[in-house]
Amino acid sequence: MERFQQTLKKWLAAQHGQPTTLAALQALLDSFVVAYDHHRPHRSLPARATPATAYQTRPKTTPGGRNDSHYRLRRDRIDHVGGVTLRVAGRPHHIGIGRTHARTRVLLLVQDLHVRVINAATGELLRELELDPSKDYQPTGRPPGPQPKRPRTQ
Repeated sequence: MERFQQTLKKWLAAQHGQPTTLAALQALLDSFVVAYDHHRPHRSLPARATPATAYQTRPKTTPGGRNDSHYRLRRDRIDHVGGVTLRVAGRPHHIGIGRTHARTRVLLLVQDLHVRVINAATGELLRELELDPSKDYQPTGRPPGPQPKRPRTQ
């Protein structure tokens, strides 16, 4: 909290036109919260994500009965060939994401065999799949090799 308060004080001191009323101060504080949570990258979060991005990518609990699903969150980085490895029931499974995302830091949200791969910095969903436990490699579903180039339209 002390670090947050120091950041807030420095930000307030740097603003032009210091507030003269409580309403003006509250408006300034509200704009600080938006900047702090939604626009300012944080060193303590993976890939310097914003707090809002980190919060939105986490699974949320819902009201209702108890279920016996297995949930886990895993931080990883996509390898140089565009895949990530996830161990399920003691067996490694290789999940294809795509070379365009090589070395991207990701969050893997796993609920039993349902897997979501999310870009840790932007919150973008890169891949969602039901893991096939009988296969070691979970392909992307796209044909192998480079994608054909689309003709340019003018």
